[in-house]
Amino acid sequence: MRAKALGDWARGEKLPTRIYKPLEYGSRLYLFGTRLYNSIQKTFPLLHRVYFPFLEAACLHRRAGFILGAKRFKSVVRDCAPDVVVSMHAHLNHGYRDLVMDAMPEKPPVFSIYCGELGDGPGFSRHWVNPDADLFAGPFPETCQAAISRGMPEDKVYEAGLLLRPAFFEKPKAKADEALLRKKWDLDPKLPLLVLGTGANGVNRHLPVAIATRALGKVAQIVALCGENRKTMRWLETMGQHSKVPLRPLPTIPASEIALLMRSATMLFARPGAGTMSEAIACGTPVLFDVSRGVMPQEQNNLSFWQTRTSGLNSTKKALDVPRLLLSHSLPATLPYAGKETPLRFLEKLREIVASR
Repeated sequence: MRAKALGDWARGEKLPTRIYKPLEYGSRLYLFGTRLYNSIQKTFPLLHRVYFPFLEAACLHRRAGFILGAKRFKSVVRDCAPDVVVSMHAHLNHGYRDLVMDAMPEKPPVFSIYCGELGDGPGFSRHWVNPDADLFAGPFPETCQAAISRGMPEDKVYEAGLLLRPAFFEKPKAKADEALLRKKWDLDPKLPLLVLGTGANGVNRHLPVAIATRALGKVAQIVALCGENRKTMRWLETMGQHSKVPLRPLPTIPASEIALLMRSATMLFARPGAGTMSEAIACGTPVLFDVSRGVMPQEQNNLSFWQTRTSGLNSTKKALDVPRLLLSHSLPATLPYAGKETPLRFLEKLREIVASR
C-alpha cells in the first residue's frame, strides 16, 4: 500500500519508480514464509505472538551472504540504477541494503527506510533500525522515537507524515460526496453507514457482522470492502437484498472511492492494521476494532497508539456488538490527522539527500 502510494506521488513529479518485493520474488522459501505469515493473520492472529518473536531472533535477512536470490536482486538493482532505494519492510533494511550497495559500488544510491508503524510497542521490530541507512522516516513522532531508542542516529530520523495515496489528502466536498454515494452505490448519506474494512491480506469478519446487522432489524447501510478476497465477496452476494439494511460488497476499488467511503462512514469496523488505521486517521473515521482470534504484536502497537492519542479505544470480539454500537448515541473515537503536508515533503527530503552527495 505505502509503496504504491509513494509511486503515485513520484509519478506525479515525473520521477520513474519501480516496486520490487524481494521476499516474494527472491525464493520459494521466502514466499512460503510470507504466505505463512498471511495465513496466520487470516486464521488465528494470536499465533503471531510466537511467529513474530521467532522472526525477530532468527535474523533471516540480516546478512547479505545468507540471502537467497541475492544474485537476482542485485541484477534488478543494476538494471534500474536508482538514485534512491526506499525500504518499507522491516526485514529489508540490513542484508538487502548491503546487496544494494554491492550492486552499485561506483554510485551507491541513497538508502531510506520508511516505517509505517504508528507507534512503539511489542510489535515494533528491531530490524526496522539500521544506523547505516541514510534516512529513517516514520509517520508520527512516536514512530521516530521508537527508532531512536533502538539505536537510529537522531540526525537521520525524519517525521514524514502518513504515506497514503493522493485521494486521502483531498479536501472533502460534502455535496459532491453525497451525490456520488447516491449515484455510485445507491446509498443515502443521511442514514447510518457501516464500512467493513479489510487489510491487504483479506482479513475480515464481514459475513457475521452483516448477518448480525440485519438481524437487529433497524435501518442501516453496509459497504463491505472485500479487496482480493473473492470468497467473502461470493458469500455476501448470496445474502440478497434487505428492505432495511442494504449491503454493497465491493472488490478492489480505486483509492478515491475508498477515501470517499471512509469520509462518509458513520463507523469503520476492521482489524487494527497500520494501513487501514492510517487511512482512517487521514479521513477522521470513527473506528471499532476487530480483535477476534487474538491481537498480533504489530496490531498491539497500533491499539496502544490509538488509545494514547484519543483516550478512547473501542474494540470487540463479537459481531453483534458492531450494529449495536453503530446505532447507539456513543460512537467510537476518531483520530483526525493534523498534518497538512503531503508525501511530497518526503520526496523533497530524499531529493535533498541525493543532491548533498
